Amino acid sequence: MIFHIVSIFPDFFDSILRHGVLGKAIESGLIGVRIHNLRDWTRDRHKTVDDRPFGGGEGMLMKCEPLFDAVESIWPERGPGKKVILLSAQGRLFTQAKARELVHLEELLFICGRYEGVDERVAGHLADEELSIGDIVLSGGELAAALIMDAVGRLTPGVLGNEASTVHESFAAPAGSGGMILDCPQYTRPAEFRGWKVPEVLLGGNHAAIRKWRHEAALEKTARNRPDLIAGISKEVVS
Repeated sequence: MIFHIVSIFPDFFDSILRHGVLGKAIESGLIGVRIHNLRDWTRDRHKTVDDRPFGGGEGMLMKCEPLFDAVESIWPERGPGKKVILLSAQGRLFTQAKARELVHLEELLFICGRYEGVDERVAGHLADEELSIGDIVLSGGELAAALIMDAVGRLTPGVLGNEASTVHESFAAPAGSGGMILDCPQYTRPAEFRGWKVPEVLLGGNHAAIRKWRHEAALEKTARNRPDLIAGISKEVVS
């Protein structure tokens, strides 16, 4: 997987790409990241990337010309294995299911919006998808790009030492279910801390009982924290 990022703040990603799972994947060559400064595709001496919106309104909009020039220069030809993502508060919600879909692509290019938004012709005629990371407004798309890179990058084969880690985790969809479930509560040593004890079932070594407890505890936590996810999930243990 190769990620391309088009941004007016290319230095934003310096620290993010050096640490954690993503940093190790880049170092090992499993993932590639190319950062592109949008101002390299401007045509005036001030390297202008924004302008006032037609019809009036607050703030400035990112111009379409440098964005089209940037993407078409990075990818003179765009095949089915490449996709342009515009990061925007107006986009569809990015989910774990979308991450599992995107990981099958060869390359992803993120357009990091700024100011009050981006000329709509970018969403309509340049980007393949417009994605949002939640019902929030950010100062720019750089944080969203980093989040999506991490979510997709960790799903890339070979990035995680244990491939099962991406199966048994939050937002997994149990077989035959109509919803998603959060990961179960987890504990480690000590077995008792400030009077709070680890559930006895986890200490007993009965793997069938542990599986049953984990499933029921995951359902309970999902119902408590994310009841919107749990519709259609069976209360029976999924083997």
